[in-house]
Amino acid sequence: MIPYKFTISIPFLYSIIALVSCNNNSIGNTRDTAAGPLRVDSSNPRYFTDGNDKIIYLTGSHTWSNLQDITGYAFSTLPFRDYLQLLVKNNHNFIRLWIVEHAWEEGKKVSISPHPWPRSGTGKALDGKPKFDLYKFDETYFNRLRSRVNAAKKSGIYVSVMFFNDWSTEHAETWKGHPFNGNNNINEINGDTNNDGLGLEFHTLQDSTITNLQEAYVRKVIDTVNDFDNVMYEVANETGVSIDWQHHIVDVIKEYQKMKDKQHPVGMTVGYPVRQVNNDAILNSDAEWVSPNGDDGYASNPPASDGTKVIIIDSDHIWGVGGDRVWVWKCFLRGLNPIYMDDLGANGQKKGVRRAMGHTLMYADKINLKDMSPLNDLSSTTYCMANPGSKYLIYQPVSRTSFTVNLTAGQYNYEWFNPRRGTIISTGSFTTDGENKSFKPPFRGDAVLYIYVQ
Repeated sequence: MIPYKFTISIPFLYSIIALVSCNNNSIGNTRDTAAGPLRVDSSNPRYFTDGNDKIIYLTGSHTWSNLQDITGYAFSTLPFRDYLQLLVKNNHNFIRLWIVEHAWEEGKKVSISPHPWPRSGTGKALDGKPKFDLYKFDETYFNRLRSRVNAAKKSGIYVSVMFFNDWSTEHAETWKGHPFNGNNNINEINGDTNNDGLGLEFHTLQDSTITNLQEAYVRKVIDTVNDFDNVMYEVANETGVSIDWQHHIVDVIKEYQKMKDKQHPVGMTVGYPVRQVNNDAILNSDAEWVSPNGDDGYASNPPASDGTKVIIIDSDHIWGVGGDRVWVWKCFLRGLNPIYMDDLGANGQKKGVRRAMGHTLMYADKINLKDMSPLNDLSSTTYCMANPGSKYLIYQPVSRTSFTVNLTAGQYNYEWFNPRRGTIISTGSFTTDGENKSFKPPFRGDAVLYIYVQ
């Protein structure tokens, strides 16, 4: 979602963004560089793996203005370098790199630039500025795309490059600022083929000329960033009009990548409004990764991933801007990859979400997800990831509440982690004959218990 009527104005304050301290009682902060393009892991297909056969759990904050310059909306913005620092400080490793297709909005002081196509044509568009030339590419856009993917790589960040965005086509005021509005280009191309004042047909296969131009743009993006190992692709943000169009773009990406040295995973997100592209449609697609909406319990009690797809569960498709620390931990323990639509606000809940993603990433590296599965029945909390007899990670979202874990007989070590404080509170060991062993968190609030064989 794009925050269409977003009314709050929040400055970005470095002083209140908590660093994850690196000491004996806390989860630290490490950065890894991408080692080969991501591919779905064969042993645990809930996740990607890299060229070193390491499981890559993806999590992080993404924001609308992390590629283009966007003015006129009330969400906070910051220079890309500072944005990357925010991600690194919170131990994130993934972003969606956004595109907004329209260049302005009628009646509002909204401006978005650069765009894939240059405003170099003769005549004036509806905003009084030069028209777009859809048969040329604006190298300013593609140079920035390449530069930001490279900067993200150096910061240990994987990037999902977004090709399209339905927001710009489903509202009359945004469509009037779209390059494929017939009034805004010199090429006599009009994406509104049914003349209803919207551009919904732009994300369909109705006009072969438009489809050909879209394909050329997709290939140009791939040419620009294919050589980076930290790249993924996303067909479109919440484009629900045509599942056939989405499948076509997936096919174009995959076929063109076959001509390249590297093949990167392709993703599909659920539509908003859903229309044809619902959760079932993306789960049954040829995409390697998907992002569902809040249906099926993803907002409050996320279903455990069965490995059919890598699921990057995005707060954007559930609330827009929403979710909290508890949601992040629930998703992680259910085999999902949670990411956060971040308006860069500075309240405590948003800080808590950012910190929680970093904490889950550190535990993902610590426990080695390759041999771990979400096994709800092993704990009364129902949030349990385990390799029975070896490792168990349990989340208790309810404060000061005892729970049980069904353990294989043996001697174990344990540690209690406080998600609110971001610290390991206590450690120890115990022996069990194999039973539903009871535990009670030694602190208030939600709790994480890690049990393992040394």
